[in-house]
Amino acid sequence: MDLSAEGAAQPPHRHIRSFVRREGRLTDAQRDALQRLAPRYALDTEGPIDFDRAFGRRAPVCFEIGFGSGTALLARAQAQPQRNHLGAEVHRPGVGHVLLEIERLGLDNVRVISLDAVETLRHQIAPESLDEIVIEFPDPWHKARHHKRRLIQPAFVDLVWARLAAGGRLRLATDWTHYAEQMLAVCNAHEGLRNLDAAGGFVPRPASRPVTRFEARGTRLGHAVYDLAFERPAAPVVDAAGPGVIHG
Repeated sequence: MDLSAEGAAQPPHRHIRSFVRREGRLTDAQRDALQRLAPRYALDTEGPIDFDRAFGRRAPVCFEIGFGSGTALLARAQAQPQRNHLGAEVHRPGVGHVLLEIERLGLDNVRVISLDAVETLRHQIAPESLDEIVIEFPDPWHKARHHKRRLIQPAFVDLVWARLAAGGRLRLATDWTHYAEQMLAVCNAHEGLRNLDAAGGFVPRPASRPVTRFEARGTRLGHAVYDLAFERPAAPVVDAAGPGVIHG
């Protein structure tokens, strides 16, 4: 898959996106990586993803949505070699950087996809196929009129639940208090998810989450950081993603 072309084709389904493309400038090295390394490490986005084939082995899959510069994605892949790690990011400079780091570190348990993660979940990932979904510091859309663009909404959490395997976990982090409260309320309200905090609140920072430059900047600005963790207990799958999706 060639990610070097401006603007990849998008699936036909339309929804309110939680992101705006802010491309920035591609370095020559990033542009080269998008052309040279994408065929090996970037997944073909046409049709359902066969994880066993994509990674060359069968292992639990952790899906990170919006990996940015890839600091956390790469750290988890190094610390958890027994798991496969898939990262989604729409901004090509970040994708190019991660491809270069995958090559430099010699990691074979990381794959990337450069499309809207909601569409990827809905159309290309089978129900009950993910061991973990990680969403750290998504765009908070802090103005009230933009709150509808926030990723963590009831319909999206339905979709996440449908894609998690029994015992699979959803991990979230944000440094915006209002968004943290919304995340907590939405996820606590979902009948198929169990909060891993016994009191139904936030959880301690997981060891798997490194401090990124983005988080460090927020901390310097006085932002509190909130972590959330939810589990899907064993239950029959009911696909909440709507028509035209993959069924197990």
